[in-house]
Amino acid sequence: MGTERRRGGRWRAPRTAVLLGCAGLLLAGCASMPDSGDVEAVEASPRGDSQVRVYGMAPRKGAQPNEIVEGFLEAMTGDDPQFATARKYLTKKASKNWNPTQVTVLDNGPVPQDQRANDREGGAYTYALTGTKIAEVNEQRAYQPVNSSYHETLHLSRQNGPDGKEWRIDGLPQGLVLGESDFERIYHSVNKYYFASGTSSERTGAAHPWLVADPVYVRKRMDPQTQMDQVTQTVEALLSGPTNWLKPVVGSSFPTGTALKLEDGAKSLAFDDRNALKVPLNEKASNVGQKRCREMAAQLLFTLRDLTSYRVGQVELQRSDGSTLCVLGGDQAEDFAPERASGSPDYQYFLDTKQRLVRMVGSTENTGADEEAEPVPGPLGSGERRLSSVAVARNERYAAGVSHDARSLYVASVVSGSEPREPVLTSSAKQEKDRLSAPSWDGRGDLWVADRDPRQPRLLRLAGGEGKPDEVTVVDGLDGARIEALKVSADGVRIALLVSQDGRTTLKLGRIERRGPEDKPEVSVTDLRPIAPQMEEVTAVSWAGRSRLVVVGRESGGVQQLRYLQTDGSTSDAQSVPGANRVTAVASADDNRLPLLAHSLEDGIVRLPPGANWKTVVSEGSSPVYPG
Repeated sequence: MGTERRRGGRWRAPRTAVLLGCAGLLLAGCASMPDSGDVEAVEASPRGDSQVRVYGMAPRKGAQPNEIVEGFLEAMTGDDPQFATARKYLTKKASKNWNPTQVTVLDNGPVPQDQRANDREGGAYTYALTGTKIAEVNEQRAYQPVNSSYHETLHLSRQNGPDGKEWRIDGLPQGLVLGESDFERIYHSVNKYYFASGTSSERTGAAHPWLVADPVYVRKRMDPQTQMDQVTQTVEALLSGPTNWLKPVVGSSFPTGTALKLEDGAKSLAFDDRNALKVPLNEKASNVGQKRCREMAAQLLFTLRDLTSYRVGQVELQRSDGSTLCVLGGDQAEDFAPERASGSPDYQYFLDTKQRLVRMVGSTENTGADEEAEPVPGPLGSGERRLSSVAVARNERYAAGVSHDARSLYVASVVSGSEPREPVLTSSAKQEKDRLSAPSWDGRGDLWVADRDPRQPRLLRLAGGEGKPDEVTVVDGLDGARIEALKVSADGVRIALLVSQDGRTTLKLGRIERRGPEDKPEVSVTDLRPIAPQMEEVTAVSWAGRSRLVVVGRESGGVQQLRYLQTDGSTSDAQSVPGANRVTAVASADDNRLPLLAHSLEDGIVRLPPGANWKTVVSEGSSPVYPG
C-alpha cells in the first residue's frame, strides 16, 4: 500500500484500507482475547455490510504543492469521518467553507495541470482540474447525467504552521470531485418509493395507491458526514421526501418533518435475528392511524428491498416513546407492489408476416424458442387490419394497433372476437414517416400516441383507450424537437420519449402531471431531461421495471449497443446486455425473470432469457411488445 500507482490520468498518493472487526483479519487492537470480565451479547452486523474503510494519507511535513494537490484528490475518495484527512490539505478558512455533500463525476477522474508560471512570483500556486463531466449528484442524492467539459482550479498558498510555512489549498470547487470508477466503488443506487398522485381505488380499481421508484445514491460504506451505514442513509433519504424532479407527481405518507429518533448517540439502525428492522421515529409520526402507518411501512419495505445485500422480513415503526406504531411483513406489503399494475404478463406479442397481432405464452418457466405464436382473438389478429405497430393494455384485454401506412389507430378486444371498429384516431400527414408513432398504455388504462405531422405535431392521450383523444401539452425541454416514439411507465407518472432534432434522435424522460378533477384532468408532460446524453443516436427504448429502461443506441463513432439505464440516467448498477444484430425494436417486462424481446433486421424476432444468449423465435416478424 505504500507505493504510488497510476490511475485516471494522474499519480495517486498512497492510501490505507482498514477492516473494522476481527472476522477474517486480525489487526492491532483486535488480536488479543480478554481473560476476565462478564460475557456480553454481541450484535451481529447485517449480512453484506462491508466493514472495509479507506483512509487517505495526511500531508507530510514540507510537502510540495503537487503532493498537496494529489493527496487532497486522493483523500476525497476516503471514508474518514468528516473527511478529516482531506481537510488537512486545506486552510482553516477553506475547510470551513468546503461542503462535500455534492458530487461531480468525471469520466477518468480530475487531472491536475500545474499553472504556477502565472503566479510563482506571488508565492502562490494554481492547479487547473480538467476532465469530462458525466454526472452530478446533488444534496438530495439525485443523479443527473451531463456531457460537458470540466474546468475548475485549486489555489494554494503558504500558511504558518507548527513546523513553519506549509503549502495548503485556500481555494477549491465545492463538493467532491470523483472519477467514474471511484464513484461506482463508493456509491450505490437505491430506489426510494413514494405514492403516485391520482391513483385512488376509484380511478384505477386498485386497493392501494401505486408506489413510484425515485432513484438516489447512497454510500456503500459509512457516510463520512453522518457516520450512518447504508441502511440508515437510505431510510433517512426516504424520510427527507422525494427528489425535486419527481415531487410534483408523488407524495409520501410520512408526515412532514418525520425523522429518525436514534437513542444514546446511535448512528445506525439494526436488524434483529429475524431480519426485522425497528425504525424509531420522532413525534411528528406518533399519532398517525393504522392505514397511513401501513403505507409508511410499505414505503420503507420496498425501499430497503432495493438494498440487495439485505433481506428485510418485516418493518416495525415506533413512536417517539418507543412504543409500536405498526408492523408490516413482506407478504403484506405485496398489496402495494409497484408492478401490480401489470404483474407478470400471460403473453409476449409481435406482428407476424401477415401484419397480424400474434402472441406466445409469457411464463417465466417457458423461455425457449420452440413455442408457436397464435393470432389474438378479434380484428387485430384476424388480418382484417394490417398493422405496423401495436401496444397491448396491461390487463391484456385490449390492444391498440397502428395501420400499415401509419395513418389510423385502432383499439379492439384481444380476449374475444368482435367486429372491426372505426379508427379512434387518424393522422393527416402526407408521408408515412410523419404519421402516428407506436402507441403505449399506462397502468391506469390510458392509451398514448404521438402524431408526428409536421404541420401539427401532437402528443395525444385516450382516457381508458377510447373516446376523443386529448392533446397533452409538452412543457420545458422539447425545444422544437419532434417526438418519434414513446413509452409510458406503469404508474403513469413518467414517459420516455425519443425525440429528433437536427438529424439526431435522443432519449428524454418527462414527468406526467395531472391537474383538475380526477375523472377529467388536464394532463401535461413537463421538465424533460436527457437520460443518455453520451449516446449520439437512440433507436429504441422500453421500460424494464420500476426505475429502469432498456435502450438501443450508439455513442459517437461507436457501434450499436443495448444498455440498461436507470431513469436518472446512471449506469453503474446496470447489467450488460449481449449485442444483437441491427436491432430496431426492443421490449422488456416489469418482471425481470422474463426474457428480453427484440426485432433484428438480420434474425427476425429474437428473445434473450436471463443468463442465456439471444434465440430466434421466428425469422420474420416485427414490433415485439409486452403489455404496456
